[in-house]
Amino acid sequence: MTEINSVAVVGAGLMGSGIAESAARAGVQVILRDVDQAGVDRAQDRIERSLARAVQGGKMADDEAASIRARINLTTDLGAIRDAELVIEAVPEDEQLKLEVMTAIDAAVSGTAIIASNTSSIPITQLAHAVSNPERVIGLHFFSPVPVMRLVEIVTALDTSEVTVAAAKSFAARLGKTAIESKDRSGFIVNMLLIPYLMAAARMFEQGFASREDIDVGMKLGCGHPMGPLSLSDFIGLDVVHAIGVSLYDEFKRDEYEPPPLLKRMVASGRLGRKSGCGFYEYG
Repeated sequence: MTEINSVAVVGAGLMGSGIAESAARAGVQVILRDVDQAGVDRAQDRIERSLARAVQGGKMADDEAASIRARINLTTDLGAIRDAELVIEAVPEDEQLKLEVMTAIDAAVSGTAIIASNTSSIPITQLAHAVSNPERVIGLHFFSPVPVMRLVEIVTALDTSEVTVAAAKSFAARLGKTAIESKDRSGFIVNMLLIPYLMAAARMFEQGFASREDIDVGMKLGCGHPMGPLSLSDFIGLDVVHAIGVSLYDEFKRDEYEPPPLLKRMVASGRLGRKSGCGFYEYG
């Protein structure tokens, strides 16, 4: 495949809208699809606010922002993705939901389109089962906020072809991202290293060993981290942290990956972090 010039993103949440914006910033035509108009409207507002911040910060001109907006077609119609050369699934981190979406994408696009998942933990080979010609399935794991974070993990499944890998690398480079490659196992590179750290911090807080503030300040000032682990968990989303931990524990059965009871209860009660206004910390 030559350079990818048309991309569809299925799932217009925080990650999906960020991926769409990043592709449009790189000059790529993007279709951003969500299940209902409310989701589309939220994505449009999120993109508008992101571009407005870039203009206000002097990082782009008004006409450039307008051109980026014009390259993003927001829709609720799954049929609109039919001609995309690359489709990226970016729905919530639920394996059954992702399998259903991958099946729907496969039915909607041509047999040559590359189908990628933005999953942060689910093995790509499991998702590729839902797609005909699984050699065209790959993991493209972006990091939030996507327009700012420069990393993308490229995850190759058992059947992923070299042609698909090369196209994914080229696409990541076009977006200005640094790509790192991972074999296909739960958590890939970053989350396999990060999640035990976040779970340890949650357990420390749960056991009353230290305050949330002291845990975070300790890692910021003691290790030079820009954000402490509890603040970072809130930023990522406690539901996402929990889901990744479950996926890692299911695969490796190692205690350091298992979410502690406190994290399970917080997710069950809707304390999801910044996006819900309340997690380990409260947000206005």
